[in-house]
Amino acid sequence: MLSRWLGLSASLALLGSAPAFGQALNIEDVARIPAVSGVSMSAEGDTLIGIVADPRNPDARALATWNIAGVDGTKPLAVTSITPGNNKMGFIQASALKAGKVIAIASQAWTGNLNGCGEGKVTGATKTYLYKFYLTDNSIQKFDDPFSSGRAVGVSDETQRCLEIGSSPGIVDLPLDPENVILVQTDAATLQARYSKVNLKTGKTEFLFRESGSSGIGLLDPRDGTIRTRSKVEPVGNNEYEFQTLILNPDTKDFDLEAPLTVDSKDRRTVDIAGYDESTGKYYVLTDKFADKVEVYLYDSKTDSFDKEPLFKHADFDASGVVLSRRASNFGQLLGFRYLAGDSETYWIDPEMKSIQDGLNATFKGQTVTLVDMTQDLSKILFSAEGPRNAPSYYLLLNKSKVLGIGGERPTVKPASLGDRTLVYYEARDGLKIPGFLTLPPNFKKGDPAPPAIVLPHGGPWARDFVGWDSTGWTQFLATRGYAVLQPQYRGSTGWGHTLWTAGDAEWGQKMQDDKDDGAEWMIREGYAARGRVAIFGYSYGGFAAFAAAVRPNGPFKCAIAGAGVSNLTRIGNNWGESRLQRGFQGRTVKGMDPMQNTDKLAMPILIYHGDRDVRVPLFHATDFHNAVKGTGKSKLVVLKDMGHQLDKWTPENHRDSLAAIETFLKNDCQL
Repeated sequence: MLSRWLGLSASLALLGSAPAFGQALNIEDVARIPAVSGVSMSAEGDTLIGIVADPRNPDARALATWNIAGVDGTKPLAVTSITPGNNKMGFIQASALKAGKVIAIASQAWTGNLNGCGEGKVTGATKTYLYKFYLTDNSIQKFDDPFSSGRAVGVSDETQRCLEIGSSPGIVDLPLDPENVILVQTDAATLQARYSKVNLKTGKTEFLFRESGSSGIGLLDPRDGTIRTRSKVEPVGNNEYEFQTLILNPDTKDFDLEAPLTVDSKDRRTVDIAGYDESTGKYYVLTDKFADKVEVYLYDSKTDSFDKEPLFKHADFDASGVVLSRRASNFGQLLGFRYLAGDSETYWIDPEMKSIQDGLNATFKGQTVTLVDMTQDLSKILFSAEGPRNAPSYYLLLNKSKVLGIGGERPTVKPASLGDRTLVYYEARDGLKIPGFLTLPPNFKKGDPAPPAIVLPHGGPWARDFVGWDSTGWTQFLATRGYAVLQPQYRGSTGWGHTLWTAGDAEWGQKMQDDKDDGAEWMIREGYAARGRVAIFGYSYGGFAAFAAAVRPNGPFKCAIAGAGVSNLTRIGNNWGESRLQRGFQGRTVKGMDPMQNTDKLAMPILIYHGDRDVRVPLFHATDFHNAVKGTGKSKLVVLKDMGHQLDKWTPENHRDSLAAIETFLKNDCQL
């Protein structure tokens, strides 16, 4: 570790301020590798695959399988086999396929000169991670690498390494085909997507097609892999772009431009092809061209027109998808719609699926139940359940009547000891309605003395939070220590409608920041926070918000915590602008108040922590800001060894050190 502030170690995990409301969530309960995560079921319903904590080394992940052939629910499920990673690479994700095959993803730390490849764009040696994708069988003993596109003639070592770090192969399933899938990978020679049909039983690979030029491949028909749509980006002058959709003409076999589906980079309307309706020949389209919220329409490519009315809309939330049957008996039939409420929800129109969902919802009250995988005859349904107080757990529903537990991510965490989280709304100073998620200390009731509070903006900023389990552990970690936590869905957030999303354009540190301040003021007015006892804590873009709050005068915050935050808006804006397409689409929105230009205005204590393998937000954002203000004595810097930007690149030690630093800072430096 390059820097370990105050000599923090795992021994501090049990120390800190006494919780105001019950028992504080133990740091180790947050930091440890989830006991079971990412479970999926094979198409035949004979195998489960997931990631588990390695029994020999609980700080590492391992692959695990469960043999569920013939399971009847009379005995508890037991893991059939476990395969750990090695000293170099650790498994982070896996998925059960069909024909007895499994895809597994592993990562390892890597340091070298990328010559400008990938995120970060820093000179010299870069600390980052590379990923490897493997194919194995249900025994998870032998691992093959069929995903490498090989070394093309004339491809440099640097380009090859860039592909290994930055490209991710994908698999498109063909549900009605018992052996074949479609593999998508980056061609080393052209740097564009290449599609091949792979027989999982024989290993035979057949080239299908590749992307070319500015035309990308969109929707593949899940029945047979036919390309149904293509996408194209066309420059239209003045750094503006059109995003075009082309649809297969069944008569001419050409792809026709669909003008009603074209959107421009400036207006940024959503048009996503979500599926194909075999009965009418129309396409399911997710769009906000006719309303603030995304709705589901049918689109007829023969007449170049949308249906007059949407198939599905919600007054408050964006639609996010359609559910089409993948079972042979009713393949392609519309079963339901997905939409983004407090969590991702499904509105079922199919009576059988609705009955299953309703039954599970009644069993797991207060949690979001998600149907993950199912067999053709519905005799086995894999599902997960999670809520604000309940970490995700996995179950099998047998014959639509018996529930069999598989395992949960955090079995040592007791839901009754945690705080509740609810969706709230407050009004910004300009009248814009801002959603938020409020997590209260356990047993807190409105009217009790106002607790100290944390405003916790999400990263992105083109992202959003959900009401379910917080995989970082931050909200419950803070709530069980007596803090009320507000996660504002500030302007610039996605998933809450077009108006809120685009209202954040070029407002970094300005109106976007007002929304965080106004959230704190709302908490104070409503009795969820005490004036003078509010802090701001964020990660990535949320870290930028913490930097911005620290140098904005007359704000409501007493201190700030910036995790992997952007401090230099000018440099990251220039980096965004290196790609013409990025500059025309999102780069134009990355403007506003630059914290690095205002370090002389620092008016509060700030904790800065950052991973030394972060390439999305390079380490200089932390060190430059700290060096500019360290003469004030108000800045603390913690550099975390081998920590990347995303959650899957955080080790248990990273969690322990960062959480201990946060806890100590809030107690000793912020003194909320």
